[in-house]
Amino acid sequence: MQAASDLFLGWTETDSIGFYIRQLRDMKLSVNIASLNPQRFIDYCRLCGWTLARAHARSGDPAQISGYLGRGDSFERAIADFAEKYADQTGQDHAALVAAVQSGRIPVEERSPGIDSQ
Repeated sequence: MQAASDLFLGWTETDSIGFYIRQLRDMKLSVNIASLNPQRFIDYCRLCGWTLARAHARSGDPAQISGYLGRGDSFERAIADFAEKYADQTGQDHAALVAAVQSGRIPVEERSPGIDSQ
């Protein structure tokens, strides 16, 4: 989802299946969230949420979306509940992965930092 189109957008169809294609720039930037203090982390989360909401709002009729959400806080509570459950599940999944690696059920290949796979 994005709020505005650009040169890198495309559409194609194969065997009656439509595909929306988006080529992002090759440069990849990210925020090291581990280095953020609590307030900056909250600000970063707000910015990500605003960006995502803006992109989704542009994908439909804002008045219909607003009507669907209503005036109460049930949507916000549902999103917060989902986020907490998702975070809990992610933690459980990570713990299971670490346990599987430590027990040898999942093999891992370690590489030296800075060496790209070929």
